[in-house]
Amino acid sequence: MSQPLLSSSDAARIRLSFEFFPPKSEEMAGQLWSTVDELAAWQPEFVSVTYGAGGSTREPTRSTVERLLRHTSLSTASHLTCVGATREEVAQVVDDFRRIGVRHFVALRGDPPDGAGAAYRPHPGGYANAAELVAGLRAIDDFEISVSAYPEKHPESADVAADIDMLKRKVDAGATRALTQFFFDNDQFERYLEKVRAAGIRIPVVPGIMPIQNLQQLKRFAGACGAGIPAAIDARLAHLDADPAARATVAAELAAEQMADLYRRGIHEFHIYTMNRAPLTNRALRMLGLRPASTAAGAAA
Repeated sequence: MSQPLLSSSDAARIRLSFEFFPPKSEEMAGQLWSTVDELAAWQPEFVSVTYGAGGSTREPTRSTVERLLRHTSLSTASHLTCVGATREEVAQVVDDFRRIGVRHFVALRGDPPDGAGAAYRPHPGGYANAAELVAGLRAIDDFEISVSAYPEKHPESADVAADIDMLKRKVDAGATRALTQFFFDNDQFERYLEKVRAAGIRIPVVPGIMPIQNLQQLKRFAGACGAGIPAAIDARLAHLDADPAARATVAAELAAEQMADLYRRGIHEFHIYTMNRAPLTNRALRMLGLRPASTAAGAAA
């Protein structure tokens, strides 16, 4: 792919955000902060840091968010879940994050402590779902609140209509943006967005883009969260396991092509699931036609 997929004027209209997860080791920490330094040059609208099942990464999430806020100029959101906590405990977490400067939360119900697919049981005295969590956040302060959306339906929803109804409940409670689960079928996303707008939901619905780092891992993850992988993607990547360089090129092409197609459908904002790695994201954005700023937004030292 020698020519950028978008013109320079079109590329200039693109807005980005990146998702990171808190590192679990010193080696992973080094990788994360190197990635942050590289991706800051794309001047994202914001970055977000995930929060593990049942709040299992609360402290690592907090320390990662705090370092981003203190040592970079990146606008930083913290994920927040309500699984395994009372409303009072959630409020304490929110107050703690607010003290370190967090003004933007990605409010999610969250996976059960046993992981995706396990039975969900609201905590006694806690929030029953993400809509209640959003309302709780809105009652505490005038935060920016992002929520999740599912172009292929949340695995636990009865149908797409019920899923969109839950999204509307989150919006009515005060959500200001929806970030979608990753997907690869843009036609399906467009149909979903039409239904969302028909339901009276007007907040931005930002596509979640997943550059494919490892196809087999992605298939396992996609199976758990209800995301489909089109046969065409499988065909382009499946035979490249023994050729990492070619696989990386094709993976970057796939992400760039998906974003270019969405742009032509009127979508100008993308939330990229980086998996704490910069190379594929960098390459895909260059293929798309974006160019990084000459100086990064700030070091994460």
